[in-house]
Amino acid sequence: MESQVFINLAVKDVNKSMDFYTQIGFTNNPQFSDDTTKCMLWSEHIFVMIMSHEKFQTFITKPIADTKNNTAGLFALSVGSLDKVNELADKGVAAGGVEPVPFADYGFMQKRNIEDFDGHTWEIFFMDMSKFPANN
Repeated sequence: MESQVFINLAVKDVNKSMDFYTQIGFTNNPQFSDDTTKCMLWSEHIFVMIMSHEKFQTFITKPIADTKNNTAGLFALSVGSLDKVNELADKGVAAGGVEPVPFADYGFMQKRNIEDFDGHTWEIFFMDMSKFPANN
């Protein structure tokens, strides 16, 4: 079996968050979803589990971070083109997300950041390694 990545996020409104993630290209896997948790697929190997605070708390011993006012992590999603970066980021904003920092262009990589309703930050980026600076 190939490795899989599961990102677990505490959210205040599971259904509203599921709608947001659907708008930016995730699909729901109902097999691993219920009223307290929605399993959202980015690819066959990357899953985001959005959980109510009550459900999330059953997995941890520390308080849930206030991600609306503090950054707990940055989650980066690679896409195949700059057009796709812009498409998904624009959809995220249209779905009620926030773009907390401006577009960044590093020459070989372009990215935009989108925050969901709970302040979880996603970096959507396109990288062209043929433009990566060579070491001298």
